[in-house]
Amino acid sequence: MIVSAESKAEKDGTEGRIVNPFGEDSRPHAHATRLLDVQDLNIEFVTKVHGKKTRFKAVKDADLHVDLGEIVGLVGESGSGKSTISRAVVGLNDNYSGRIVFDGRELGHKHSREQWREIQMVFQDPYASLDPRLTVRKMLREVILYHKVVMVAEADDYCEYLMNLVELPVELLDALPGEMSGGQRQRVAIARALAVRPWLLIADEPTAALDVSVQAGIINLLMDLNKRLDLSILFISHDLNIVRSICERTYVIYHGDLVEEGPTEQVFSHPSNAYTKRLIDAIPKLSSKYVEQLAQQDKPSNEEKA
Repeated sequence: MIVSAESKAEKDGTEGRIVNPFGEDSRPHAHATRLLDVQDLNIEFVTKVHGKKTRFKAVKDADLHVDLGEIVGLVGESGSGKSTISRAVVGLNDNYSGRIVFDGRELGHKHSREQWREIQMVFQDPYASLDPRLTVRKMLREVILYHKVVMVAEADDYCEYLMNLVELPVELLDALPGEMSGGQRQRVAIARALAVRPWLLIADEPTAALDVSVQAGIINLLMDLNKRLDLSILFISHDLNIVRSICERTYVIYHGDLVEEGPTEQVFSHPSNAYTKRLIDAIPKLSSKYVEQLAQQDKPSNEEKA
């Protein structure tokens, strides 16, 4: 569903920003309260060692769901299967059995263009996911025009809106990825994902490659987008401190098995699984300064955006 040119071109008289196109009239309506429902998901890989093929089950009978407007955490050690699940959901891995239901419709192993729009993903390394030869403007326009989000004449205005949305100066539209900091690149990656107006954003270790102060800014941005856009987020991380700070519910995965699930505070305060207990006992305690940064609800400072 595409907004009329008149509504998208309308300007806010006080700040000169394009009117938020993520409202009810500008995004396809979600029909189901349970936005994402993963049922009995199994994913196998075949490896060859010394000429002999071996099957490795990376994900085993996984059940996971994300409700509309919810932030859900998926935590576990490296290699536990977190990213494998996310890549199946977003359509980057079609080698699975089970069901992936989105907004009441079962997704096929090959996503349609509409399904690509509704589920977007942000990766750990923003530099690797951005084309170093293209300016931010060209990257955003490429996505916007391919998916026919707005008309060609409106694309630049929409690019400026996206930069405002992720709290970056519009001057960076003409910058290359190599001319920006890691935090700025990650904000550009988020803007590109939001360009097609998704209902679900999969954030796969989005802060892992960033400094602590910059992490706080990205976390605050995701929480703000969740509230302002009613955006559902599947937040994947090995950092339990960050997951505890932003997620309403949390899943714990161990060697491809989802071993625990529940409200985040319950999982952290009263874990029922032995692995979860060990994982929580092993995490470092946050400094008071970082806790304060995570708790801030205002916009991040210029330092945090850097």
